[in-house]
Amino acid sequence: MLKGKSAIVTGSTSGIGLGIARTLAGAGTNLMLNGFGDAKEIEKLRAALAAEFKVKVGYHGADLSKPEQIRDMVAAAISELGARAVAAISLLAKEQGCRPLHWKRRWR
Repeated sequence: MLKGKSAIVTGSTSGIGLGIARTLAGAGTNLMLNGFGDAKEIEKLRAALAAEFKVKVGYHGADLSKPEQIRDMVAAAISELGARAVAAISLLAKEQGCRPLHWKRRWR
């Protein structure tokens, strides 16, 4: 069902995001990774995922607080993955500082 599809997975250079990216790649989904970290380590991760799962894997370091960088990341995913449409899977984690303000009131 996911074979040949494409997805952007934010927060995918480690942790839960990486687990989701690996699961999608295992199902045959091409990936655009996104997250922070050491450039050499991210490149090793990108190449390893592509080799292990035989899918296209790109990386874009877009800062999700900057809309123009998000647009660039989507355009790169479409270009690099050869996709006409890309699903975006965004992980909002406390550690990333991206949680909606109402969570603060609810989870005190």
